[in-house]
Amino acid sequence: MIRVLRVQPESIAAELGIVPGTELLRVDGRELDDFLDWEFLTADEQFELEAKLPNGEHLVFEIERDRELPMGIELEPPTVRRCANRCEFCFIEGLPKGLRKPLYIRDDDYRLSFAYGNFATLSNLKERDVQRILEYRLSPLYVSVHATPWEARKVLLNNPRVPNIVEQLQRLTDGGIQFHGQMVVVPGLNDGAVLEQSLTDLYAFGEGCLSVALVPVGLTQFSHIYTGKSMDRETAREILAVAERWAARAEQERGEPWVYGSDELYLLAERELPTAAHYRDFAQIENGVGAVTSLRDRVRDGVARLPRLDGRRIGIVTGSAMAPLMPELLDQLTAATGAHFELIPTENSLFGPTVTTAGLLVGADIRRALEGRADLDLALIPAETINDGGLFLDDASFVAVRESLPMPVYPSYDFIDVLEQEGAGALSAAGVGGTTA
Repeated sequence: MIRVLRVQPESIAAELGIVPGTELLRVDGRELDDFLDWEFLTADEQFELEAKLPNGEHLVFEIERDRELPMGIELEPPTVRRCANRCEFCFIEGLPKGLRKPLYIRDDDYRLSFAYGNFATLSNLKERDVQRILEYRLSPLYVSVHATPWEARKVLLNNPRVPNIVEQLQRLTDGGIQFHGQMVVVPGLNDGAVLEQSLTDLYAFGEGCLSVALVPVGLTQFSHIYTGKSMDRETAREILAVAERWAARAEQERGEPWVYGSDELYLLAERELPTAAHYRDFAQIENGVGAVTSLRDRVRDGVARLPRLDGRRIGIVTGSAMAPLMPELLDQLTAATGAHFELIPTENSLFGPTVTTAGLLVGADIRRALEGRADLDLALIPAETINDGGLFLDDASFVAVRESLPMPVYPSYDFIDVLEQEGAGALSAAGVGGTTA
């Protein structure tokens, strides 16, 4: 059973009398367990829907519709499957106490892997789950592989009952399912021979394995269960050497690199990032693979659209990892607009100095970086720092932070999105804050 959260006005569901709180029970006699059942079982032009209204009335609807016409139903969020592993490098284990409860949810849900690109270990799959993946053709999936050698994976996931990932992936790929893989590389655990074996196993899946991302282990000052070594420059360079060797082989045999080092790995290794051609369709950009290169290209392609902002002083808040890469971008913005851009590298006060990613800066960091800066006409902060509810990771409200500062503050994904707005200069001059997020 699933429950209706909202109904769109003048939709099919509204015409049928379905209202929020209605329980959707069965489609063509088959029970509905979650949003996957709803999406796949109602995809036909004709089906029978059994439902229970909030007043207890049971109804059966015979529905005929154009397949492209949506039902107009938004479902209540599903219960998320929790992770049973205790990975030492888990980001959740590195969170401080006292944050809002949803941040501590360790999801490991193949449904969210298919629907939203969340990475899942597949360690909690049951037979029924495998059957659903194959029946509904949930492809591609995003899989946290970490290591294919079974014993190494047990250690990495800190779970002696974790299934054999090679056998799991073989069954799925035999059924036509493709996947993107990631390996969080922990020095001494899954680099070296384990990394080589893992890439060998994953490459053997052929077209079943679409890509593999190598991501360096990231720790906060609260990562209390981590016992391994941190990632240093030399280890990062060794991992990139492995990635580049495999990428060269894949490029020759398959026409694409296949294995990619994350941006953070290149930054740790102090290596130049590849060009956009290397990343093809940027399949793992949400995993930090190619994000910097994409940003560079968006700035390069967007500066011609920018208005003149001569004499304006604009602050750019970023994390310490991105700070060395910013001057070349800000030089382009200066040439196009005539504004003066001041880079403001900011240390993460919540997670500690080892967390250098701009998107993990919190409200307190933004406030600390910009308070008292009456000399700035405008400030841009990373849009990724704010969730859909307008909150930073430390629960500070963007609106509250913005209103406490002496200049207008705008979340931005690539500078261009804010600066090209007509009237942006007028907003700056008037001191009116706003958001594009």
